Amino acid sequence: MGACLGACSLLSCASCLCGSAPCILCGCCPSSRNSTITRLIFTFFLFLGVLVSIILLSPDVESQLHNLPWTWECEEGPVLQSHIDCGSLLGYRAVYRMCFAMAAFFFLFALLMVCVRSSRDPRAAIQNGFWFFKFLVFLGITVGAFYIPDESFSNIWFYFGVVGSFLFILIQLVLIIDFAHSWNQQWLGKAEECDSRAWYAGLFFFTLLFYSLSVAAVTLLFVYYTQPNACYEGKAFISLNLVLCVCVSIISVLPNIQEAQPNSGLLQASAVTLYTIFVTWLALSNVPDQECNPHLLTNIDNRTILAGPEGYVTQWWDAPSIVGLIIFILCTFFISLRSSDHRQVNSLMRTEECPPILETTERQQGRAFDNEQDGVTYSYSFFHICLVLASLYIMMTLTNWYRPNETRKMISTWTAVWVKICASWAGLLLYLWTLVAPLLLPNRDFS
Repeated sequence: MGACLGACSLLSCASCLCGSAPCILCGCCPSSRNSTITRLIFTFFLFLGVLVSIILLSPDVESQLHNLPWTWECEEGPVLQSHIDCGSLLGYRAVYRMCFAMAAFFFLFALLMVCVRSSRDPRAAIQNGFWFFKFLVFLGITVGAFYIPDESFSNIWFYFGVVGSFLFILIQLVLIIDFAHSWNQQWLGKAEECDSRAWYAGLFFFTLLFYSLSVAAVTLLFVYYTQPNACYEGKAFISLNLVLCVCVSIISVLPNIQEAQPNSGLLQASAVTLYTIFVTWLALSNVPDQECNPHLLTNIDNRTILAGPEGYVTQWWDAPSIVGLIIFILCTFFISLRSSDHRQVNSLMRTEECPPILETTERQQGRAFDNEQDGVTYSYSFFHICLVLASLYIMMTLTNWYRPNETRKMISTWTAVWVKICASWAGLLLYLWTLVAPLLLPNRDFS
C-alpha cells in the first residue's frame, strides 16, 4: 500500500515537472501570476549555473579538472609549472564553459519564443512548462560544453563576454532607475495621502545617504587606486565620472524637467550616481598596473602572486567581485518580479503592466493563474536575451575579467577597463535621455 502511495506521489510530481509553471509552485505561491513564476524558475536555472561556476573555482575542484580533455596544455606549458597559475587557469576555463552552456540554453529559448503574443500560442506552453525536459536539455548542453576543444575558445568567448557584460551593465542601470522611480512615486503618493512629512524626510535621508556613499567611494578610489605621480588614467576616469554625475543631478531638478516629469528628482539621480561610481570602481579593479591596482595578480619568478600582503595565494574573490555578484543577484530577481509603471522603462525592457481586471478576477480562485491569455506581459525572447547577457556578465565577474594570453597566463587587460568606463558613460547618457525625452519629443506620451 505504501509503495502504491509513493508511486502515485512520484507520478504526481512528474506530471507537475512536465506541466505548467503554476502546477509547480501553486502550493507556495497560491495567488501568483503564471508569468512571474515562469521567470522565477528560469532565474533559478541561471542561479544554479552560477552556483556550479562558483564551485568550479574552489581549490578542491580545480585539482580534479586536470582529467578533462582540454586541460593537457596547462600541464605542458613551461610557464605554468606553479600550482596557482595552472589551477586558476583551469578554474577560469571551466567557468567559461559553464557560462557558455547557460548562454546557449537561454539563447535557444530566445529563438524559440520570437513573436509569441499570448499564452494561446502553442510555444507559450513550452515557455511555461515541461521543466523536467528543460533541465535535461540544460544538463546536456552543460556536459557538451566541457568537451569543447580549447584551442582559441577561451579567447573568442572572452570577447563575447565583454560585449554581453557591457549591455548587462546598462540593463542593471535601467533597473536601478526603474526601482528608484517607483520608490520615489510611492513615497510621494503616501506623503500626499497621509499629509505627513515623514515620507519626505525618508526620501531626503536616502538621497543624502546615496550621495554620501558616492563621495566616500570617490575618496577611497583616489586613495587606493591612484598615486601622486602615476595612475593618470584612473584620476581622469574618477574625476570625469564625478563631474558627469554632478551634471545629471543638477539637470534632474531643473524647472523644465520637473514640469515635464514631476516624479523625477534627486533620489533617482543619487542612485544613478552611486551605481556609476560603483562601475568606475569595477573598471579600476582591472587596470593592468600593479601600482594602480591593489587587486592585480602579477607574475614574479614564474609564480603568480597577489600584489598585496597576502603573498602566495590564489585569489578568485575580491571586493569588486563580491559586490558585483550581490548587485547581479538583486537585479536578476528584479527582472523576474518587476511590473513597472514607468512608461519609458517598460519600453526599454519590453514589458507592460499586468491588466488589473484580469488579475483581480483570477486571484479570487486562490491559485496561480494564467494572466497572459489576452497578451503577454513581457517579451519572452527579450527576457531570455537578458539571461544570456546575465550569463556573460557573471562569467566576467567570477573570472575578474582575466583571459589567457599567448603564454596562457591569466592577465588583466585595458579592454575590460574601457568597456566598464564606456558602460558608465552610456548609462549616464541613458538616464539623461529619460530626463530630457519629454522636452525633446513633446508630441509623445511619456506620462
